[in-house]
Amino acid sequence: MGYPQAREKPHVVCIPYPAQGHINPMLKLAKLLHHRGFHITFVNTEHIHKGLLRSWGPHSLDGLPRFRFDTIADGLPPSDDSTQDIPSLCASLSEHGLSPFKSLLIKLQEQSEDGVVPPVTCIVSDGVMTLTMDAAEELKIPEVVFWTPSACGLLGYARYRRLVEDGFTPMKGTHYLSNGYLETTVSWTSGMKSIRLRDFPSFIRTLDRQDIMLNYLIQEAERSSRASAVILNTFDTLEHDVLEALSSVFPRIYTIGPLQLLADQIQDEALSLVGGNLWREEPRCLPWLDSKEPGSVVYVNFGSITVMTVGQLIEFAWGLSNSQKPFLWIIRPDLVAGESAMLPPEFVEEIADRGMLVSWCWQEEVLKHWAIGGFLTHSGWNSTLESLCGGMPVICWAPFFAEQQTNCRYSCTEWGIGMEIDNDVKRDEVEGLVRELTEGEKGKEMRKKAMEWKAKAKEAIMPGGSSYNNVDKLISEVLSSMN
Repeated sequence: MGYPQAREKPHVVCIPYPAQGHINPMLKLAKLLHHRGFHITFVNTEHIHKGLLRSWGPHSLDGLPRFRFDTIADGLPPSDDSTQDIPSLCASLSEHGLSPFKSLLIKLQEQSEDGVVPPVTCIVSDGVMTLTMDAAEELKIPEVVFWTPSACGLLGYARYRRLVEDGFTPMKGTHYLSNGYLETTVSWTSGMKSIRLRDFPSFIRTLDRQDIMLNYLIQEAERSSRASAVILNTFDTLEHDVLEALSSVFPRIYTIGPLQLLADQIQDEALSLVGGNLWREEPRCLPWLDSKEPGSVVYVNFGSITVMTVGQLIEFAWGLSNSQKPFLWIIRPDLVAGESAMLPPEFVEEIADRGMLVSWCWQEEVLKHWAIGGFLTHSGWNSTLESLCGGMPVICWAPFFAEQQTNCRYSCTEWGIGMEIDNDVKRDEVEGLVRELTEGEKGKEMRKKAMEWKAKAKEAIMPGGSSYNNVDKLISEVLSSMN
């Protein structure tokens, strides 16, 4: 069956990095563009595609008439793990990702000639999937990159090359990885005041100049400058100084966040059923929250990739228990590195009347719930932004992965919404911070500041707001002009 007036419709190919925290914001952007009249081809790796089908059923990715899913190979052996080893995945994509992506574009070209889909007019690639750039240039298809981290995280990656040139990384021995050296302040980072080495995204913490992640991020940040534009899931008032510094590094930058608030404005029931969570949400969270007092529950979630030791799990558990506060704790099956996330029976018995443990939830809805009073988080960008949208103060546990500690730094020092917990988790510290978060003066100040940011985030996505206007500009100045 042919596609009516196919050549009159813009067709965007969206390809996220194959990890949960990248898929969700790209999916929101894709839905936003679909709502504005674009045909969407959303490209997952075969591994992610199979994982989504396992979680949501064989027809969950059938898509819609103008919203289709497709796949490419990632070059790694098949695995049932929800999250693949990130360095291995980056290395494999660098070596094997270009060819299948180019083949997909050629297939879509052939389908457009048959009237099945409109011709591809633009590629929106994840900022750490710029392997797509060579195929886009060869086939003369314009490309925009969407960096899903914070602007401060991206600026940190953009400074990696300079950190190497100035000898800050790779580090000269294991003793350099201690907090003493990592407290060193870097003076030349415009847009980032008093930034320490420990506040940069974690991949500088290596002894090896050939480190996969260090070089991968240098490559991705530098290759992004070849794109027609850079999209960021943030808003201008939140990261103003950082955005000014980034404007000298990248082509046109469009801040269109928080994307979750823009996506919430879309009234399309069919589109709302198109999901990208690798774990099935447990619906019993919300009725349980309904039974709690306003602002009384601490929400605990360490994201989709972060792993911890059994010892850290136990310390968090007893710290939460000893605080005597109600809590909702998301414990993924793979949360503990190499082992199942089993908690002591005596802990489970102790918290039976005030704690809920589930494997996954719809976080955006949880953070909007009136019973939630604070968020113990790994400081991933999606979680940080969702906490701002919910007006939630945070306890930041940044276990040294990617730009989590950059977000932690900004949450605690620039935005005034957070307190940091040490990576060497101790139950007494967990207990004390939870109590401070829920009933202390610092907690009250953070909650007030978080509510101010919530109002500013909402202002950004309303008609006349910076992000609302930037979506229009992105479409008119970049995506539509590429037809």
